[in-house]
Amino acid sequence: MEIRIVPLSEGEKKAKFTDESKLGFGKIFTDRMLLVEWKAGQGWVDARIKKHEPFVLDPAALVLHYAQEIFEGLKAYKWADGSIALFRPEMNARRFNHSAERLCMPEVPEELFVGGIEQLVSLERDWVPGAEGTSLYIRPTMIAVEPVVGIKPSDHYYFYVILSPVGAYYPQGFKPVRIMVESKYVRATPGGTGEAKTGGNYASSLKAGLEAKEKGFDQVLWLDGVEKRYIEEVGAMNMFFVYGDTIVTAPLQGTILHGVTRDSVLTLARSLDLKVEERRIDVNDLMKDIKSGAITEAFGSGTAAVVTPVGALCYKEECLEVSGGQVGKHTRTLYDTLTGIQTGKIADTFGWIRKIK
Repeated sequence: MEIRIVPLSEGEKKAKFTDESKLGFGKIFTDRMLLVEWKAGQGWVDARIKKHEPFVLDPAALVLHYAQEIFEGLKAYKWADGSIALFRPEMNARRFNHSAERLCMPEVPEELFVGGIEQLVSLERDWVPGAEGTSLYIRPTMIAVEPVVGIKPSDHYYFYVILSPVGAYYPQGFKPVRIMVESKYVRATPGGTGEAKTGGNYASSLKAGLEAKEKGFDQVLWLDGVEKRYIEEVGAMNMFFVYGDTIVTAPLQGTILHGVTRDSVLTLARSLDLKVEERRIDVNDLMKDIKSGAITEAFGSGTAAVVTPVGALCYKEECLEVSGGQVGKHTRTLYDTLTGIQTGKIADTFGWIRKIK
């Protein structure tokens, strides 16, 4: 599909950031966005890259009432030679379409998803920061815009992509975070939308997250929604626990996201001769194993923070330090290797990098 480029005058362009150390996360946006529409009987039409500006939506738009919406998150990196690289965008395209199928939305052709992002990032390449720990965050989204007050799949959708130059997701950078295991609320149940990247999953997690922050924690670790016993994921990350030279993580059984970074971490771990286990983890056994020292490290993975060390885990009234509250050696190695591949400092032997022309 051909993508039309809507000209942008110099007067419409924004002033760019001057201090990359103060970017924050998700608050600054580039000049342009990609927008494509899907209409019943026509399919995908009118693909264009245009000025980043507000939408005009009817107050009856289905997304505003019934939350028919999905999104993705990936990054572009500026390498030392000035080139721009994407990290595994085809994986995000496939997960996006997996979410679309669950939410009764049309699939976006992979070539349109990836190709559209490539064209947009190429046009906005001056917005990609180059300082250590910075990147260009890419947010593909699809929303239902048909103006109908009635529960039904929409006959009209917007697929759009916006870009945001960002610093570290956690203000403290690559330092251990404190995690609270949530024992009251649940995020997802079997047969629900847990493995879809849809806004409702995140909205329903806000209350637990706020309560955790009030108690001094950085994130919430969710348990399964049936027995409230088995470890699932953190709000913005898949979770991993290290037993010596073995990395253990929860299996993909329909209630947690198929993390792109998760898959990358598991692949990297195997290449580093670490053992990998995907199995159910009982929270009671987890706490015993931390206390006994059997668990030597814990960390999370996700697009926003890449790899995040966990320094403390608290369940009900018990709080335990992990790895002495410090960054573990395997966590450090995986972080350094993964970010090294993303930023061009380490050769990509997996075929994960896609250069922007």
